[in-house]
Amino acid sequence: MSARCGSIFLIGMMGAGKTTIGRLLAQAAGVEFVDCDRELEMRAGTSITTIFEVEGEEGFRRREAALLDELTQRRGIVLATGGGAVLREENRRVLRERGLVVYLQSTVDEIVRRTRRDTTRPLLQAGDPRARVEQLLREREPLYRQTAHLSFQSGSTNPKKLVKRILAHPDVVTALGIAR
Repeated sequence: MSARCGSIFLIGMMGAGKTTIGRLLAQAAGVEFVDCDRELEMRAGTSITTIFEVEGEEGFRRREAALLDELTQRRGIVLATGGGAVLREENRRVLRERGLVVYLQSTVDEIVRRTRRDTTRPLLQAGDPRARVEQLLREREPLYRQTAHLSFQSGSTNPKKLVKRILAHPDVVTALGIAR
């Protein structure tokens, strides 16, 4: 596979832009893009919502961990992980060891705005989605920071501008083997 030797793994809250940024980043770098949640749904033949309903969050997390273990062994990809991928210590370890982990940070306001009409996110089907986002961010923020090699604010930034900033970082250039 030419000089491209590494992979980029995007982490962050739901609605932080991992899929959007991941697609654009992979396209600009000339590598494959993989969305872990979509891959999981495709292989399971059903939605994440249904997996949560039938197997609970623990069943979903087991499936997610097995898929992450497989996907992180691929070289030369941009991988968008699920928002809760960092909850398991083993996931955090394989992400850090097998690629360059980029944390896309977003504010509570931005996450709520981006996910307010999305009925496919089981963890947001609560009475007060804003309070739920605040709680999840409080729980996950330390894990995102612990796992990430790099962090970028994804907030209200134009996705194409953010991708340019990410691609300009020397660690990203090295990880993807991009010729300058």
